[in-house]
Amino acid sequence: MSTAQLNLDALRLELSVKAKNGLDFIVAASLVWSVITLIWLLPGSPSRHGLYTFFMGGAMVPLALLFSKVLRTTWTIKDNPIQPLGLWLNFAQLFYFPILIFIYVRYPQHFVMTYGIITGAHFFPYAWFYNTKSFAVMAGVIAGGCLLLGSRLPVEKLYYIPGFIVGSLLVLAGWLYLDYQTKRQQVPALVAAAA
Repeated sequence: MSTAQLNLDALRLELSVKAKNGLDFIVAASLVWSVITLIWLLPGSPSRHGLYTFFMGGAMVPLALLFSKVLRTTWTIKDNPIQPLGLWLNFAQLFYFPILIFIYVRYPQHFVMTYGIITGAHFFPYAWFYNTKSFAVMAGVIAGGCLLLGSRLPVEKLYYIPGFIVGSLLVLAGWLYLDYQTKRQQVPALVAAAA
């Protein structure tokens, strides 16, 4: 393995360990999607539920910040040149929002499915960023599961979609935590090899 590859692996390992694989965001997302599940359980139209769902998404970053304090994760690692990529990967999902808005306006009954697909799919590049397969696998599970449920469920049972996302996020959180525990023990060896 080349020195450059070792250095890149060391940088990704540092991100994975110090940020705990983005666990603060996943736990925050689990809470947000739990509230979204409750929203879709309430009586009302898909348009109203979609509007409340959209606004509920705004709680994501403040909750992640709160959970970063609880879980003691690091958001900024000054000496790691690939650290800013994590923020860019998160912002990338905003460019899918025009699709989400179109669905809300034209097909509100498909809004929660589309939002779920976008949420799941945006996890995929984090598999490389944190060097863990869990994000890649769960990106496919969430996106595919939302499509399957959204194409089969009647309007009055659409709450199963956000409920499915919550369950998937909890599985992802557990998997990420196990991955973090394994990597935490690798840090001294990889840092020494890269030096």
